[in-house]
Amino acid sequence: MGLIDLNGSYGRYDGGIGLTIEKPNFILKCDTSEDDINIDFDNSIVDGKIKAQCISKITDAANKITSHFQIESGFHFDVKKAFFPHSGLGSGTQAALATAKIICEYNDIAISGLELGKILQRGGTSGIGIYSFDKGGFIIDGGHDTNQKSEFLPSSASKASPPILIGRYDFPREWDIIIAIPKSENVMGKKEVNIFQNYCPIPKIEVEKLSHLIFMNLVPFLLENNIESFGDVINKIQNIGFKKIEVDLQQNNLKTLMKKMREFGAYGVGMSSFGPAIYGIADKNNSEVFKATKEYLGNDGIVFKTKAQNHGFEIKK
Repeated sequence: MGLIDLNGSYGRYDGGIGLTIEKPNFILKCDTSEDDINIDFDNSIVDGKIKAQCISKITDAANKITSHFQIESGFHFDVKKAFFPHSGLGSGTQAALATAKIICEYNDIAISGLELGKILQRGGTSGIGIYSFDKGGFIIDGGHDTNQKSEFLPSSASKASPPILIGRYDFPREWDIIIAIPKSENVMGKKEVNIFQNYCPIPKIEVEKLSHLIFMNLVPFLLENNIESFGDVINKIQNIGFKKIEVDLQQNNLKTLMKKMREFGAYGVGMSSFGPAIYGIADKNNSEVFKATKEYLGNDGIVFKTKAQNHGFEIKK
């Protein structure tokens, strides 16, 4: 949902807020094998980009975790479900953590998602993906001490340890989350690094405003189950701090989609990470938002409705 402090003058960088959603999800089956790392895919997974990311993340995570714990056996992975890479939904982090966790389970190694993140070098900027995997729900992480991290970088380029968790709350099950992913250029790699370096530090007053909105408005309204006021704060967050920069740099079709979803009646509309995934908050009183958004986007993207997931990973043996 957004990074909090990309100014750093108060002694910390980053910090973030985020929400765990039920779908799309990542389901991985694993068996030991005599060979190195083998990966198969369910017949329903045909997208080449999804397969390529899974192969990259699973292989890298498996190699790091087996090397760290000196595990000598090979593993055969079967990807049952996977989702869109580079869409702002954290697919890479979930694939990596799932791979590492299932290998540890096979070898009776008790370890938290936070410790796995350190081994895998994930969470160097945002800890939302790690704590979503481990705990689920609505999450706030505390960022990094400026003595630990000395420059503004996205998670993909940062070698800092994952941030601490400072808040985790159940998200109302009766609230709907509408996800719309328009066809749009992805922000990733060197382009993402350049944006951090060119636009940071952001003004301190922007960080102060955003922090107040999060801790004195967004979280209290969440706990009070006040969906209209919660959504209003989500809208305001899109125009403050680094999130405003992320939104302003998007293509016009994405910004227009956000405007339209608000017009259709969503209580709040935001961009997930660098996009292109857009989320809207709704309930039974404005359920027409989903249909209107789907009709508006048509063949120029995908739209689906989901709920919050108030728990972390699940393992079935």
